Amino acid sequence: MSDAPPSAWMIYGATGYTGELMAREAVRRGLRPVLAGRDAAKVQGLAAELGLQWRVFAVAPAVPADALVGMTLVLHCAGPFSATSTAMVQACLAARAHYLDITGEIDVFERAHALDAAARAAGIVVCPGVGFDVVPSDCLAASLKAALPAATHLALGFMGGGGFSRGTAKTMAEGFGYGGRVRRAGVITPVPLAYRSRKIDFGDGSGPLHAVTIPWGDVSTAYFSTGIPDIEVYLPMSPAREKALARMNWLRPLLRLGVVQNFMKKRIDAQPPGPTAAQRANTKSYLWGEVRDAAGQVVTGHLVVANGYTVTVLAALGMVERLLRGPVPVPGATTPSRLMGADYAASLAGSEAVRLTVVAAGTHGG
Repeated sequence: MSDAPPSAWMIYGATGYTGELMAREAVRRGLRPVLAGRDAAKVQGLAAELGLQWRVFAVAPAVPADALVGMTLVLHCAGPFSATSTAMVQACLAARAHYLDITGEIDVFERAHALDAAARAAGIVVCPGVGFDVVPSDCLAASLKAALPAATHLALGFMGGGGFSRGTAKTMAEGFGYGGRVRRAGVITPVPLAYRSRKIDFGDGSGPLHAVTIPWGDVSTAYFSTGIPDIEVYLPMSPAREKALARMNWLRPLLRLGVVQNFMKKRIDAQPPGPTAAQRANTKSYLWGEVRDAAGQVVTGHLVVANGYTVTVLAALGMVERLLRGPVPVPGATTPSRLMGADYAASLAGSEAVRLTVVAAGTHGG
């Protein structure tokens, strides 16, 4: 373990696909994060290449007491966050270091927001989900809420190109065994996989696409950002793939078994680590949202941003810079749009302005 200057900040999981992208972009910006992870050879090798300080430690079952000494902020990039986030948040509370992560997992968001009082007492910001899709979708949700303050229903959807990293694919594999989830009357509610479908025009020029509900993190974050009680999240997929997903409802108990999870994750490990630089540069992400109120008024919104992994790096490091620059915003558990404002996603390189459309009452879909 190498020394670190006072008031330093850390990227944990720095040698993973997204963590390494973070580290390299941070250095390009003139930032000097402490790189950390559990693989000593990989951490030290990347730190030596980038001329950065490093620390090596495991998160589970708990973060070592001295691991965050001198840190004012941790950007946590080591998933699956269902297994790693709780210990890191607790360590950040003890060290009084701001906590950011790039999760998209509903339960991680719910646990983090349950620690709001503890974060306030520690004087730190706890903001999970500082990457894609949560940053742009959360900002879009906040913009839609501002356009229709009495909204009672929110639907969000996203579509991106370039493929997934291994970490994201493993998170999705874990989620299959637990079915779908939506928010109803303010409560996160279990539903079957492929619970609902509808046609969505994501604004990419291909016209309306078949899209299906997925148990994504916005079911949690959008509620904290907007207070809208009914929330669903959609992902485009073919009807054939929807039927295959629906059939998995019968296999959910089996999908939770360790041996099955290990099999799926080994297959994922055999895939490329994530999109190439060319794929990231040449693909965009498209976000759609819709709010409606009790009177039937409907507002839709569209947002175009860069490739999801590019957005993750830009958005997360922008938040790091904001917190390091100070003054410290109101401490506690928060969301990207509450921390940075509803226009934050549109301000990122490669993004376009949010486009809102008022739809005639009674014409909304699904």
